[in-house]
Amino acid sequence: MSSKRSITRRGFLGRAAAAASAALAGPAVVPSSVLGKDGNVAPSNRIAIGMVGMGRQVVAYNLRQFVGEPDAQVVAICDVDRWRLDLTNERITTIYGGKRRCGKFSGVARLTDFRELLARKDVDAVMISTPDHWHVPMSVVAVKAGKDVCCEKPLTRSIAEGRLLSDLVSKHKRVFRTDSEFRSIGVFHRACELVRNGRIGQLQTIRSGVPVARFDSPPHVDMPVPKELDYDMWLGPAPLAPYTEKRVHQQHGYERPGWMRVRDYCDGLVTNWGTHLNDIAQWGNNTDRTGPVEVEGHGKYPPPGGLWNVLMQFEIHYRYANGVRLIYKTERPYVRFEGTEGWIQAYFGRGGIQAEPKSILDSKIGPDDIHLRLKGDKRDFLDCVKTRGQTLEDAEVGHRTTSLCHLGHIAVQLGRKLKWDPDAERFVGDDEANKHLSNPPGRAPWAVM
Repeated sequence: MSSKRSITRRGFLGRAAAAASAALAGPAVVPSSVLGKDGNVAPSNRIAIGMVGMGRQVVAYNLRQFVGEPDAQVVAICDVDRWRLDLTNERITTIYGGKRRCGKFSGVARLTDFRELLARKDVDAVMISTPDHWHVPMSVVAVKAGKDVCCEKPLTRSIAEGRLLSDLVSKHKRVFRTDSEFRSIGVFHRACELVRNGRIGQLQTIRSGVPVARFDSPPHVDMPVPKELDYDMWLGPAPLAPYTEKRVHQQHGYERPGWMRVRDYCDGLVTNWGTHLNDIAQWGNNTDRTGPVEVEGHGKYPPPGGLWNVLMQFEIHYRYANGVRLIYKTERPYVRFEGTEGWIQAYFGRGGIQAEPKSILDSKIGPDDIHLRLKGDKRDFLDCVKTRGQTLEDAEVGHRTTSLCHLGHIAVQLGRKLKWDPDAERFVGDDEANKHLSNPPGRAPWAVM
């Protein structure tokens, strides 16, 4: 792709028509890569991706996955940190520069304002990999701009903004994927398929675990804003706060960022890891488009006065209308399903999948059984952009999974058992609890609630 004449899906079609007319006057040699041969995909069939947020998650996962798909091409990137923006551009140039499918390549569009990226006509779909407090505001703008959206988890900062987003996606008929890869991990898929097909008998209890947060909360130390960072844009819908590096992210590096431990931008592990494991819990329980009817929990926060203030340890109990109970706690990443005839437990990382009796794992899923799709996360998104189908974890599922975590966090904060109406998405007869359904006040003009 040339900086002077970038090949987009739409622009290519127009130039292809002109080339066909010119061919009537004499022969022309067209590279096979342009026609989609030799394992290449023609530009007219590639999905043009814009990526917003160039942090740790993008460098480790999202960018690598998208540039590895032959029918997708990253055409624009955006970040409020120009150092990260430039470094990502260098990586993309190195990758695409060595691929014949891209032809001559000198970089992608580099932007610091996400609104400019979303206004581009050459962008079909966007990957949002920003801090959590930006997920819904950016997704709302993207959906209204006619873009399909893949957005990092946890999808929302509150239950109310999740309902707003899910309804908006349906209204505008956009393809949406909540970007958790756990439904694409074989052991979790296998566990859910066996449970959904009754291989452990009647499901009674689910146990999900996430890592314990271990950190010493640092004091706030005022620092000058780095020249590469648009800090005001980074804050966006969050309350105004003086800059310090441990509030935002490492300068010129990709260590785990401080914003993940500050409740103005993130709720910590209760939603961060929780939206991975509890998505599997809800999938296996066939409740991923609804929620529990009761919740209670307790937890531990760091001592007051420090900068980092997210929930560190917790144990939360839920009850569903079908009688199934979910116990969610800080321990290690796993999901365990217990039924009347046995149990299945799947781990993230070491451990794989276990069951008792062990013969459960030898069970075959027959043609008349329930079959759950198994597909790579980015592949799932791209295929659905093409077919206009429903992703493995669309906006409604992402909203319901994140809501489950929010419900637990609210119960921990209030310190008592709460009754929940999953249809109305309100606490039953509890005005104090219902005040927690919306985001805390932010600042104009970014707030979407």
